[in-house]
Amino acid sequence: MTRPMTRRIFVLDTNVLMHDPAALFRFQEHDIYLPMVVLEELDASKKGMSEVSRNVRQVSRFLDELVSGLSHAEIEKGIPLNGAISLQNNGSDGQPTHGSLFFETRPSQAQLPAMLPGNKADNSILISALSLRAEYSDATVTLVSKDINLRIKAAVIGIDAEDYFNDKVLEDLDLLNTGYAILPEDFWESHGKDMESWQESGTTFYRLTGPLVADWHLNQFLHFERVNEVELCVRQIDGDTATLELVKEYTEGKQTVWGVYARNQEQNFALNLLMDPEVDLVTLLGAAGTGKTLLALAAALAQTLDEQRYREIIMTRVTVPVGDDIGFLPGTEEEKMTPWMGALMDNLEVLTSTMQGSDWERAATNELLSKRIKIRSVNFMRGRTFLNRFIILDEAQNLTPKQMKTLITRAGPGSKIVCVGNLAQIDTPYLTETTSGLTNVVDRFRGWQHAGHVTLSRGERSRLADYASQKL
Repeated sequence: MTRPMTRRIFVLDTNVLMHDPAALFRFQEHDIYLPMVVLEELDASKKGMSEVSRNVRQVSRFLDELVSGLSHAEIEKGIPLNGAISLQNNGSDGQPTHGSLFFETRPSQAQLPAMLPGNKADNSILISALSLRAEYSDATVTLVSKDINLRIKAAVIGIDAEDYFNDKVLEDLDLLNTGYAILPEDFWESHGKDMESWQESGTTFYRLTGPLVADWHLNQFLHFERVNEVELCVRQIDGDTATLELVKEYTEGKQTVWGVYARNQEQNFALNLLMDPEVDLVTLLGAAGTGKTLLALAAALAQTLDEQRYREIIMTRVTVPVGDDIGFLPGTEEEKMTPWMGALMDNLEVLTSTMQGSDWERAATNELLSKRIKIRSVNFMRGRTFLNRFIILDEAQNLTPKQMKTLITRAGPGSKIVCVGNLAQIDTPYLTETTSGLTNVVDRFRGWQHAGHVTLSRGERSRLADYASQKL
C-alpha cells in the first residue's frame, strides 16, 4: 500500500454519525476530527426510541470503547482506528498509514467572517474546521456533512466540504436493476442451437447456452420488443447455460388474480413474482399510478383467502407526512395507523367493487377482509417474528437501510415480504434515491433465487394521473 501524498483530515458533522454510526471506521487511511459541539449535539439526541436516538447511542458506545483506558495525552495524539498506527506519529518510518480519531481538546483560535454571526452549532463546526486548517497547513481539511446548507456555507468561506458518500448503494440510479431485459431479434439463432425444452407441472422450461447468459441473474424477466412474443424468466444459471421458464399470463382474457389482470407487460412480470411461492421477497418500484399496491394486495388476498397459503395479510408503512403532521391520534395501534393507510382502503374498494352480489354480500366480504388484513406500525416491529404472513411494506422508499434490515429480518418460516415504493417521493430527511433502504434491498438481493424485482414505468391509474406524472 503506497503512502498518500497529502494528509487528509475529515471533520464530521453530527448528522453523519446520526445517519451511520459506523462512519467513524469508513474513512480508510484518513484522519477523523470531531468538534466538541458534535459531542454536545450527540448528547442532546441520545434519549428516545427513534432510529436517530439508537444510532446516537451506538456512536457513544463506539467512542467510549475507543477512549477507554487512554490518558489525556494519548487522546490528544490521536486514537488509532482498528488498531492502526496514528498518522500523526507515523513520521518517516515507511509503514502503512491508517486513520486516527482526533477530538477537539483545545479552544479554537480561528474566527468566522462577520457575515456569519451567532453561536449556532453549525458555525462552531466551521470555526473548528478553520482552526484545524490553520494548524495543519500541509493537510487537506474537509468538512463532511449531510446538511446541504452547511456545505454551502463552508464553500462560501473557503472550506472544502462534501456529502457523506459511503452510504450510497449506487453512483447513479440508472444503474439500478429493473428486473427485466430485452432480447435481441436474433436471440433464438444465437442461443437455440442445442436448446432443450420440457414441461413440468404445466409449465414450459427451456435450457440453452449462449453469451448473453453472463448478463442475466436469477428471477430476471426476458422479453422481445415486438408484441405477442414469448416472455421468459431466468430460473437457473450454470456458467453460460441457463434454465428459463415460460412466464404465466395474467392478462385480460387469460388468468386473473382476485379479479385483477395485468394491463401491461411489467405488471404481468410483477404478478408472476407475487404469486410465486418460491419467491420470499418481492420489490416493486414505480411512479404513482403504476399499480404497485393494488397488485400486491390482490396477490395477497388470492393466496391468503383462496389458496390459504398464508394465515393473514400485514400492511405497514413509515409514518412520514407529506404536509404538516396531524398530531397525536387516539385509539389502538391499528386505529392510529388508519389515516396512513388510505392506499389500502382505496385499493380494497377497487378489488371489492368488481365482485358480483348484493350489498349484503359485499358488506360480509369487507367484514371478512378486515379480519384477515392487519395494519401494523413500523415502530413496533423490532423483536417480532411473523409466521406464514404476507407482509406488504408500503412507501418503503422512506426507510433507511438499517430500518429495512430490521423489518425484513422479522419474516419467519412461510412468510413473504413485498416492498413497494417510489424513489421519486422520498420524504425522510437525509435520504436520497441512491441511499434509500429500498434501493439497498433491490441491489443487494439481485441474483438471489428467492427474491425478485420489477420496476413499473407505465401508469395505469388514469390519463390525468399519467399526464401529471410526466408534466408536473
